[in-house]
Amino acid sequence: MAEPHLADSGLLEDRLKKMAVEALRLKMDPASIDSEAPLFGEGLGLDSIDALELIVAIEKNFGVALDNQSEGERVLRSIRTLAEFLKDRGKG
Repeated sequence: MAEPHLADSGLLEDRLKKMAVEALRLKMDPASIDSEAPLFGEGLGLDSIDALELIVAIEKNFGVALDNQSEGERVLRSIRTLAEFLKDRGKG
């Protein structure tokens, strides 16, 4: 059986994948997104407009704002880094 915090991380990542697919109107199954794949570039191929929409969805769903561009670049690297950020902020 998985450790509770690992199971919780998986649930949070699943929730974030679903949120991203809905917020960005992606035509894909949330379960097909690799939690460690880059969100931008070669991964999901998101662009700067997608980043803004994702930031708005994070604020709406979790009540957490990204403080600056460098934090956004770090946090939005992958679903996993986003989940870790939210857990650190007590939102995951």
